[in-house]
Amino acid sequence: MKLKERKHRLALTLLFSGVVFFFFIITMAVVGGVIIFLIHRGVLEPSGDVPKSYHLIIRMMITSVLLGVILTAVISRFPLKPVNQIINAMNRLASGDYKTRLHFGKALSKHPTAVEICKSFNNLAEELEKTEILRSDFINNFSHEFKTPIVSIAGFAKLLKHGNLTEEQKAEYIDIIEEESLRLSVMATNVLNLTKVENQTILTGVSEYNLSEQIRNCVLLLENKWSKKNITPELDFGEYYINANEEMLKQVWINLIDNAIKYGDEGTEVRIDITETEDNIFVSVSDTGVEIPPEAKEKIFRKFYQVDESHSSEGNGLGLAVVKKIIELHSGDITVSSGNHKTVFTVSLPK
Repeated sequence: MKLKERKHRLALTLLFSGVVFFFFIITMAVVGGVIIFLIHRGVLEPSGDVPKSYHLIIRMMITSVLLGVILTAVISRFPLKPVNQIINAMNRLASGDYKTRLHFGKALSKHPTAVEICKSFNNLAEELEKTEILRSDFINNFSHEFKTPIVSIAGFAKLLKHGNLTEEQKAEYIDIIEEESLRLSVMATNVLNLTKVENQTILTGVSEYNLSEQIRNCVLLLENKWSKKNITPELDFGEYYINANEEMLKQVWINLIDNAIKYGDEGTEVRIDITETEDNIFVSVSDTGVEIPPEAKEKIFRKFYQVDESHSSEGNGLGLAVVKKIIELHSGDITVSSGNHKTVFTVSLPK
């Protein structure tokens, strides 16, 4: 431990000892004063010479004070030990050691307050550790995914520049450049959207609009993707209206439908349903294909998390984090169920 930290701990110990000692002195002074008062009043009759009795009382008070000083200095170390443990653990956590965990001794570990402190601190450390791991993975994967389309664009642009290509080759290379450019755009947009919604605490730009029409437009925007996989969109709903931020909810539907297309099997259906109750509207997006493991259902809404740990599929783990935040801003909720090769995301929004 550094000299400066030792001084701070010593100061804390002295402060604690001083407080205890202060109350001890007051107690002794009050007790001594009461005894002297009672002697003066004749309630207590001292044996022998009165001055000697006063001297005896004073000596007892001084002895008690000195004994109190020694006991306070020794005993105060014990109640301050848990405080020192918490400070040490917090310092390690602040320095980046996210594997730090707080554990008290046997005597204190069974106390409800101590259990609650340990549990809260360890949960905090665990969440920070998970976030740090996800952040590191995201930086590595995002750097790789960002670099790959850039290399492709540069390579095919160079081939086009050199010429000596057939019209078919030119068209193919231009299509690849366009596709990779769009991929870069989506990644950058997701990062910007997440940053924007994370910093927003109040929902603005609310208006009434046709929710059904918005979802149909989102499906049309993704036509290239579902037509390539021979996926058929099934839209089973009438006309529904909602009061919400139209631009934000557009991001929600595009992300959910895009995921359904991405993870749905070729030649299957992506089904979208809208239902309502008196107070809420429910939108469900379902696909038939890759299932989400039970242990991953809560994690998929975290920043940077990807179910596919090999990162062989497209994505950077930001889309569902954006979706979750937008729905929370609308005071809504999103749930997911997955099994029997079918995955359903259900969004609940207040009307």
